[in-house]
Amino acid sequence: MRKLTTVAALAALSATPAFAASGPFFSLGNTDFIVTLGFILFVAVLFYFKVPSILAGMLDKRADDIKSELDEARGLREEAQTVLASYERKQKEVQEQAARIVEHAKSEAQAAADQAKVDLEASIARRLAAAEDQIASAEAAAVKEVRDQAIVVAISAARDVISQQMTAAQANKLIDAGITEVDAKLH
Repeated sequence: MRKLTTVAALAALSATPAFAASGPFFSLGNTDFIVTLGFILFVAVLFYFKVPSILAGMLDKRADDIKSELDEARGLREEAQTVLASYERKQKEVQEQAARIVEHAKSEAQAAADQAKVDLEASIARRLAAAEDQIASAEAAAVKEVRDQAIVVAISAARDVISQQMTAAQANKLIDAGITEVDAKLH
């Protein structure tokens, strides 16, 4: 700092406009000399009150504040990068989990569809068997009904034939034979 002050004082004293003025330079009537003296006095007062060291201290303090703010910003940036990496990792895990859930749901849906197909086939088979049973039962009922009807018709025809061909004596013989047969079977 002292070198700077010395250089400033020499520059002020060796100023060429001061030598260009008419008359003696070191006279109180020369305004250039008065301005130079005022400037040197101003610089001396600044050095007396240690303004350059105060300014340097303030600048150093400001530089330290800026450095601490930069360090804090770096720390925050690193923390933000850590948090970002953590969130990206979590996002990737969630995407993988979602993919697994979707795959599991697809496999369950396929299994459910396969099971529904098997159940449908079993239901169709049961219904076909039930329908075949109903058809067989209806067929058996129809056959029985036809037989019963045939029997009724045959009995009716036989009654008509027998009643037309049988006489009262033959009927009495048949009744007596029936009574004897029943008596023999019951005793």
